[in-house]
Amino acid sequence: MREGDLLRYASGGLRGHSVRTFLSLLGVAIGVGSVVMLTSLGEGARLYVAGEFASLGSNLLIVLPGKTETQGVTPFVTSSTNDLTVEDAEAIRRIPRITRVAPMGFGTATASYAARGRDVPVFGTTNDLLHIRKLEMGIGRYLPAGEDDAPVCVIGAKVRSELLGNRNPLGEVIRIGETRFRVIGVLAARGTSIGFNLDEAVDVPVRQAMRMFDRASLFRILAEVRVHEEMEEAKADIVKLLKERHDGSEDFTVLTQDSLLSTFNRILAILTAALAGIAAVSLSVAGIGIMNLMLVSVSERTREIGLLKALGVTRRQIVSVFLLEAAMISTLGGILGLAFGYGGCAIMRQLVRDFPVQPPVWAVAAALVVSASVGLLFGSLPARRAADLDPIEALMRKRA
Repeated sequence: MREGDLLRYASGGLRGHSVRTFLSLLGVAIGVGSVVMLTSLGEGARLYVAGEFASLGSNLLIVLPGKTETQGVTPFVTSSTNDLTVEDAEAIRRIPRITRVAPMGFGTATASYAARGRDVPVFGTTNDLLHIRKLEMGIGRYLPAGEDDAPVCVIGAKVRSELLGNRNPLGEVIRIGETRFRVIGVLAARGTSIGFNLDEAVDVPVRQAMRMFDRASLFRILAEVRVHEEMEEAKADIVKLLKERHDGSEDFTVLTQDSLLSTFNRILAILTAALAGIAAVSLSVAGIGIMNLMLVSVSERTREIGLLKALGVTRRQIVSVFLLEAAMISTLGGILGLAFGYGGCAIMRQLVRDFPVQPPVWAVAAALVVSASVGLLFGSLPARRAADLDPIEALMRKRA
């Protein structure tokens, strides 16, 4: 029996049980498709987080009030002994390795114009935030450089549409809380970034914000380092400087953009692997379906197998026939599953355009390898059972 004969015989066996063959193939396809789609969600989450951090700017250090410490099960941030002040930010600006610094205050208030009003997040900052966060202006200009106490503001695109409608906003005066601000610019529409919808926000000079919300400590300080290779040295410079300014107390936390991103990447990599493991369970179920199909096929083709062995077909060739049938189901099911998976990813990309749904290469390769392996693994028992049949006993059992 030649290789071509084995292939034709195996194909004929599958066509003879078309319904069961299709159901087994569909089981493999669902398993592979599930692996592709679920790992795509995990990989998409990783790429989305990476993109969000990239939108923060490059070579970024983030200074937070309070010291992050790990005790017990979860890390927590202790209260700060000294406030993180605008003067601290100005001192950081003088560090040679630092190119830009944006102190940030934060609060929420009601923004109103004429009879319209809405609650908005208010960021107090300086002109450097425009460059650090790579913000784009829709119209007008950003907060003026060197003026951190002027009664001016820059509003988001949604704030403009809801408060001012089609009116030219430049030069208009809006009330934020109890303070009046002159609008000097509107940010280009950008949407949500790191948990904040910038289209709904208002940016004001930092000292105005601190006074408006009666705050002494900043929300955070963003510092841009000259080159990426100097990140650790710049971090050490900031720690040394602030400890001197805070009477030797390290009551603040300095985070690097890379450390935050690597932490999220580790978490999301574990999530993606867990999702792949969950989806792989369905492949095991599909493998059991293949084994069931092959066992039924052996029992229904007992006489046929006995006749082949009586005609001189070797045990190895009998095993090869049934393994080939199982491999054909798992391989075709794997290809169909890839089509399902990529089709599902395309649909998700259309539904959620901001979320980069993308199957990782390792997951696609692993799904195909596992699906083929499942077919061979679960097809081996029926193949051996068929090969072990005694030809005379098989022919007599069928006749009886």
